[in-house]
Amino acid sequence: MTVEIKALTEEHLVRALPELARLRISVFRDWPYLYDGTADYEQKYLARYAGIEGAVIVGAYDGDLLVGAATGMPLDEEVPEFRQPFEDAGLNPSGIFYLAESVLAPGYRGTGIGHAFFDKREAHARRFGFERAAFCSVIRPQDHPLRPAGYRSLDPFWTKRGYRPLPDGIVHFPWKDVDRETETEKPLQIWMGLLPGLR
Repeated sequence: MTVEIKALTEEHLVRALPELARLRISVFRDWPYLYDGTADYEQKYLARYAGIEGAVIVGAYDGDLLVGAATGMPLDEEVPEFRQPFEDAGLNPSGIFYLAESVLAPGYRGTGIGHAFFDKREAHARRFGFERAAFCSVIRPQDHPLRPAGYRSLDPFWTKRGYRPLPDGIVHFPWKDVDRETETEKPLQIWMGLLPGLR
């Protein structure tokens, strides 16, 4: 398997948005997101990346097929729900790069692409002068009925990358779960770390 990892900006980023929408709907349907997404919502949600200076999409391509992607943007360009908990913790969003989401088709997991997604986005953030980065992970109950048997948390992977949970750093954001009729608000844990070269 040969997969090429590319950092996409400007017009290349725009061209990748429809395929990224498809991937997000497919991958985020699984645990722990359980996201029941629609193409219309995804197109609107992702369109903002085209107009944000410093935004990046890192794509994983198997030939011409986009099999994975990771997104990022300056935190002060994020929606208020994501910025506010940082401000409440006394942190200035303008100094933090937000590693928004990563999605990867199941057959390509465990091959090092996840590390490449972090490497590319962290390098991009450093080029824009950022010293710290952050992301969020979904908090789900241990006894959730849709939790897969044998599920392994990504916490050790993130810790190895130099990130730690921000104490009391919780974002609340709504989406529709696959087993629900309407949107419900979810808690997400903020993880933060210094970018490579500053750790």
